[in-house]
Amino acid sequence: MRFKLLVFDWDGTLVDSQARIVGSFQNAIADVALPERSSAQITHVVGLSLELAIATLFPDASPQQHSLLAQGYRHHFFNAQANASPLFPKVVDGLQAFHKAGYDLAVATGKSRRGLDQALAETQLLTLFHSTRTADETCSKPNPQMLHEIMDELAILPNETLMIGDTDYDLQMAQNAGVASVAVTYGMHEKTRLLACNPLICIDRFSNLQTWLDQ
Repeated sequence: MRFKLLVFDWDGTLVDSQARIVGSFQNAIADVALPERSSAQITHVVGLSLELAIATLFPDASPQQHSLLAQGYRHHFFNAQANASPLFPKVVDGLQAFHKAGYDLAVATGKSRRGLDQALAETQLLTLFHSTRTADETCSKPNPQMLHEIMDELAILPNETLMIGDTDYDLQMAQNAGVASVAVTYGMHEKTRLLACNPLICIDRFSNLQTWLDQ
């Protein structure tokens, strides 16, 4: 086994949450009466912490507007129960297989702790993960601090760790931590952006990860 630790991004990698995130942002933007942002513009910042995502979308807005937009996003996201995000196909089977095979599994996400805890409860995946980190507990991607903390907690070295993500923020974080990465192309960022970060492989479905690791 080349890798001991598999670290997964959440949104766009394990969970198909694009519609819920984009809708929550667009509703919050309308509430604050800021200029509209397209789905593509919002998708571009998914993976960053909420505060950094908002600052990237609206660099000229006031701190008060940033604060109101963050509050509005959380309100819409956590009240979007009817639009709870589904797992991508074969995610449960794959994670269970990795767990059974002896990998340590972790999550490094731009979500808040509240958001990740809710998502883990919704998906019933909590018991499969040995460690999790969120953007409000440490530095936002692409800073490598999330990965450093996970590796330190589990006593696993960078060369034993693999980061799996759908955004260039995930892959840049891996590079900054000296960790190998796999890019998934079914998530938020297009393949050309991902390839620029030199992942070991790009996969177009989650089940391909297990096939590749088993080779």
